[in-house]
Amino acid sequence: MKIWSTEHVFSYPWETVIKAAMRKYPNPMNPNVVGVDVLDRSLDAEGRLHSHRLLSTEWGLPSIVRAILGTNHTQTYVKEHSIVDPEEKKMELCSTNITLTNLISVDERLLYTPHPDNPNVTVLTQEAIITVKGVSLSSYLEGMMARRMSANARKNRTEHQVCFLWLHLINRRG
Repeated sequence: MKIWSTEHVFSYPWETVIKAAMRKYPNPMNPNVVGVDVLDRSLDAEGRLHSHRLLSTEWGLPSIVRAILGTNHTQTYVKEHSIVDPEEKKMELCSTNITLTNLISVDERLLYTPHPDNPNVTVLTQEAIITVKGVSLSSYLEGMMARRMSANARKNRTEHQVCFLWLHLINRRG
């Protein structure tokens, strides 16, 4: 098992960051996410928005990884549950893979909150537990996946920035 975490501060208010986060897929900057289906979306009694989504992804796994795992399967599905609490100004997003769970499990949690000292910026705390099961070199594969998650997190922050720019342009048009 490998535990990975990171934190990033966005130079935008919480509301703007949440709008971008909810709209970031699909987009041409991340061709790995090939589809997003909203399975359920509802408001609870406290006014929090609950969303259940299914993400279809296509990951080009290196041939060595496919050989170690014993699979050529590269299309995976991820279930995602998010809770947006506008009163507390908190968005929590939890996701886990539902494909290849007998080999790999990735449980990820993202938490978006206003910065405690500056409400005009937003803190993203991201963590994941990566477990590779039943294959040799599992520790190596878990480390490799954690490095890939770090690279993807940096790329996702760039995607957020593009979404912020897009939202800014849309809002200026009225």
